[in-house]
Amino acid sequence: MDARAEPRDDGVRGAALASVGALGFSSIATQLCLLRELLGAFSGNELVLGICLGNWFLLFAAGAWLGEAAARTGWTRPAFVAGQIAAALVPLAQVAAVRALRDVVFLRGESVGLAGTWLGSLALLAPYCLVAGALLTLACRIAASPRGQGGVGAVYLADTAGAVAGGALFVFVLAGRFDHFALLCTPAFLNLALACLLGWRIGARALAAAGAAAAAALAALLVTVDADAATTALQHRGERVVFRANSPYGRLIGCESSGLLTLYENGIPVAASENAAHVEEAVHYAMCQRPAARRVLLIGGGVAGDAREILRYPSVERVTYVELDPAIIAAGRRLVPQNLDDPRIELRAADGRRVVQESRGLFDVAIADLPDPSTSELNRYYTAEFFAQAHRALAPGGVLCFGLGHYENFVGPELARLLSSARRTLGGAFRNVLMIPGGRVYFVASDGPLDRDVPGRIEAAGVRTRIVNRNYLEATLAPDRMADMDRAVARPAGVNTDQEPVLYYYEMRRWLSQFRPVSAGLGAAAAVLLAAYLVRLGPPQRIIFAAGFAASAVEIVLLIGFQALYGSVYRQVGLVVTVFMAGLASGAWLARRRDPRASAASTLPVLAAAIAALCALAPLVLRASGAMDSLWGAELAGQALILLTTFVLACLVGAQFPLAASAGAGSGPLAARLFSADLAGACVGAFLVSSLLIPLIGLPGVCLLTAALNGAAAALSWVKRP
Repeated sequence: MDARAEPRDDGVRGAALASVGALGFSSIATQLCLLRELLGAFSGNELVLGICLGNWFLLFAAGAWLGEAAARTGWTRPAFVAGQIAAALVPLAQVAAVRALRDVVFLRGESVGLAGTWLGSLALLAPYCLVAGALLTLACRIAASPRGQGGVGAVYLADTAGAVAGGALFVFVLAGRFDHFALLCTPAFLNLALACLLGWRIGARALAAAGAAAAAALAALLVTVDADAATTALQHRGERVVFRANSPYGRLIGCESSGLLTLYENGIPVAASENAAHVEEAVHYAMCQRPAARRVLLIGGGVAGDAREILRYPSVERVTYVELDPAIIAAGRRLVPQNLDDPRIELRAADGRRVVQESRGLFDVAIADLPDPSTSELNRYYTAEFFAQAHRALAPGGVLCFGLGHYENFVGPELARLLSSARRTLGGAFRNVLMIPGGRVYFVASDGPLDRDVPGRIEAAGVRTRIVNRNYLEATLAPDRMADMDRAVARPAGVNTDQEPVLYYYEMRRWLSQFRPVSAGLGAAAAVLLAAYLVRLGPPQRIIFAAGFAASAVEIVLLIGFQALYGSVYRQVGLVVTVFMAGLASGAWLARRRDPRASAASTLPVLAAAIAALCALAPLVLRASGAMDSLWGAELAGQALILLTTFVLACLVGAQFPLAASAGAGSGPLAARLFSADLAGACVGAFLVSSLLIPLIGLPGVCLLTAALNGAAAALSWVKRP
């Protein structure tokens, strides 16, 4: 090689690795933005999230193979620059497509089934994921040494380091301050700048000029057009958008139609005005049991008018209204100030469960006006742990009330399981439970007496109601309807806990019952394809697949466990993700500092066995962290224990990739095989864990299953060694 060409090659390699870092930054920001958009489009729960995440990893894996095919053409460097320009611009078009096409492809208001969700998210995610996955493989060719070595590990480290920086910047700086279009412009400009630099270094002047022109056009568009407002109006056709906000918890849209105001968070209605029946049921079933209550806790529902309705009881001195997302409170103050402007209403933007946990005998009545436990985050408010905390937060004889399900004169088997589980779980904390089959089935629980004569108690309190009056309640509490309740709770059902969320699983089954024939077919096809893929993997790729599964599965477990213990504090949950990415980068860096070629074959199974052991210990870590918090009040120590476990697990996973790369020869097909195995494992973990395994076998079961998978991969690798 010409000595004068060496500095130029070093410069190209450095620019390529910097571009990979920018791609990692872009990938994490694009993933978070698009997942939020897709959750809104498909009325998201963990099942939808698992499908979208699985498609993300699946498409990245396919992109890695496409990159290898592109590299064989001999146009590796120009193809990389062109792909980076595309990766900078495509996410902006994808956000617009999600908003514009949802109600074109599917009926407005239609509940999209599993097949529609899978195919829709696959099509919408494909443009970015295929390009970005291909760029990783192309970068391995560019970053390789003259002998074709070292590219895979360097690219993996650069990509992970970029994701660490992008995740931290997204969570702690960008999210909540910018809409998705403005937010995605940050990685877009970074990628365009580095594409111009790399294009210039490889002599592709036309590509460098194209990158500069794209950056200028994007800047002009950002200044002259409010893309977020235009696409939001398109998304909510037939409604007038009166409020838009982005917070770390979601995208909040307020719409007005025919005088009715509705707030949507991530596409889900979270509050609506002029819904008197819902407000009165949520409030009066509890308040009429304790009409002399002075202090009332309200979790959710304040914007809809619950807090104002509670204040119709003259003895109430303070309503503590708790809402996780401060943007919802801000929307309420702007759009329906009459529901929140009473000085007796204390507004708190906080995690409701955390508020309950930190209270002792403070409230006479606690009302949780929340959606059904269709997500693990909502399930936290229906568990034995929460009910025990609520019992401690109430004054002696205090009342807890919440609604569950939707009763329409018939209790089907899915609803019966929900009600039976909730009743059994609630009975572990309170001596008396009253069930009222209204629009929802309301549970009223207390250690004190509860009167079934609800209309009489409301009248005795002197409160005049519009909907929930004697005529309404006599029909609601009819003997046949009450008998339905008794039959429902007589069914066998499990107790709902933080680590075994059976109520969430029952709700998932109820939702899935609408699409069961399609889901069974998809599941069978996916199982066959997965089995065929695993059979074709060699020992190193099988270990990487198991590690990818562990990275996805146990990270979800730790996130849910962290959330259940310490509340939905977005910055803290974001910290778990950032710590995990930092662990991946640290593990990859440490593995590259040693001579891996001589030790990779023996070290890979050892790391897999260590991952298996740590996965098996993860449930004990969560229990120990909870004990530190609840028994000793050492909240920070408990959080640190979870974060340390997260970091160590990520280090072990991150160290495997460079070692597996050094165990093979070359960087071309090997790069595609390793990236594909890693992403396929993460894909399967995302599909199965969030949507099926956690509600089916609980957090401990997921950890043990993941430990078994990694232990088997280690054992098979040892057996096949010569």
